[in-house]
Amino acid sequence: MKRRANHPILTFALLALGSAIAAFAVEEFLVPNTILDGGVIGIGIMVSHLTGLPLAALTILLNVPFVILGGLKLGRSFTVRAVFSMAVFSACVELYGEWAKATGDALLAVCFGGVLLGLGVGIVIREGGCLDGTEAVAILLSRRTDLAVGELVLAMNVIIYGLAGALFGVDRALYSLLTYFITSKVLDMVESEMNQAKAALIVTDDADQICKQIYARMGRTVTIMDGEGMLSGAKKVLYCVITKYEVRELREVIDSIDNSAFVSISDVSEIIGNHIKSPTS
Repeated sequence: MKRRANHPILTFALLALGSAIAAFAVEEFLVPNTILDGGVIGIGIMVSHLTGLPLAALTILLNVPFVILGGLKLGRSFTVRAVFSMAVFSACVELYGEWAKATGDALLAVCFGGVLLGLGVGIVIREGGCLDGTEAVAILLSRRTDLAVGELVLAMNVIIYGLAGALFGVDRALYSLLTYFITSKVLDMVESEMNQAKAALIVTDDADQICKQIYARMGRTVTIMDGEGMLSGAKKVLYCVITKYEVRELREVIDSIDNSAFVSISDVSEIIGNHIKSPTS
């Protein structure tokens, strides 16, 4: 794994950029054409259309319980980045609300809105943030089930799009579903197959502490092996399987304990057994 120094200013700048791009896609392309994003934002769009309440405020209010849950289960750093991303998103939605809408053509709104939304959300997730509370729920559920994060998000969104069809017509639900697929493809490109399992090989002198933190923060078990460096002597070699979502958190765990550790991350094409899932996570 290429070790990247922590640059908080750059991280939060990218979170702000991704949030602003996503807000532009929602407010300028999707909302004017009654096309829904998925998750909490999609619910917010529906409630806003039905009640006239501002989408920016609804996004914050609806995300509060999910942020609290994520903070309890996914850690303080995740919560800080998620709250920051959601706050920037809501502020930009309010700002863009005063602008002229980009297009009234539904097909153009689906294509360009989907691409921009995927780009924005992908940047946010890549930097460890979150714009939608359902993503945090999906991450937690994926640790308790055999379903991937993407599959759980899709299941939640199918329910939301079904409600959209009942409220706004079948064509709006189909446009929304098409937007979701475009967004997902772009997001995957930005995030480099974020749902794919990754194998981490860690060479360290602080094996016990790293193992305990990986299990406590990520719910992943670790295999410990003895190793010996040609120059450095006896070492411990740790092996664990994680998801793309968790690579950043693994990096933070290792850097906080042993910033001289050697780490290699590789793709995993297939998993047999329950190694990647922890029933106690």
